[in-house]
Amino acid sequence: MNPAGLLFRSSIGRKFLMAATGLILVGFVTGHLVGNLQIFAHPDKINGYAHFLQSLGPALWAVRLGLLACVVLHVWAAVALALENRAARGPEPYGVSTWLDATFASRYMKHTGLVVLAFIVYHLAHFTVGAAQAGSFKSNLPDYSMGGDFHLLGFPLVAKGQTVHDVYSMVFLGFANPVVSLFYIVAVGLLSLHLLHGVDSMFQTFGWRNHRWSCWLRKLVLVYSLAYFLGNVAIPGAILGGVAQPVAGTTAAKKMAVAVTSTSVSQR
Repeated sequence: MNPAGLLFRSSIGRKFLMAATGLILVGFVTGHLVGNLQIFAHPDKINGYAHFLQSLGPALWAVRLGLLACVVLHVWAAVALALENRAARGPEPYGVSTWLDATFASRYMKHTGLVVLAFIVYHLAHFTVGAAQAGSFKSNLPDYSMGGDFHLLGFPLVAKGQTVHDVYSMVFLGFANPVVSLFYIVAVGLLSLHLLHGVDSMFQTFGWRNHRWSCWLRKLVLVYSLAYFLGNVAIPGAILGGVAQPVAGTTAAKKMAVAVTSTSVSQR
């Protein structure tokens, strides 16, 4: 069997494929979180960062298509392995159903995976395509004028005074909706559970985990998953709870002030 056939047709190959695509996706969601946390800085930061990404043009779409391919392959490998395991058990149910040395995260990988997939679709519709909450989508908001230069790793990428999409206001207005924020918090919690078992399994598949390092690796994965959860929850949580307020003069500040005034008047 050729290497491609071994990768797609054997259990070991599918596990390796799922681990490899999982590693790429873990790197992406980590970098994505770091970029999103710029919402707590001046609007120049996240707006300049978003403009820089958009300016990549075809390269950005190549990355997006590559990530989409990773998601498809990851889901396919997971489904194929699940069906293979079910076929190996046979049609007769077990007389006693128990989990031996199985964590909560590992027991519900299928379920968390499905919710995460739905979350990805909604997230793209919300912040990338603008199909959800179209009124607060970046292209439907007034452009933002950069108050200063945006630098990344010391390189100037967006100049002061340049007009860019107002991603800062889009994020604030999006998470000001309690239903949207709560959905994100629940979905990120399930994604963190998925990462908790998935990253640990990835180390096992690649042969990076042995008896000496097993305990430390699991603790490291636990810390990473918890930090990922808290970092993601901080954004909708702070906006919904009023801890983070949009900078005065931004579109988000103006629209949220109008919404508060309208609510106060209607309650009188």
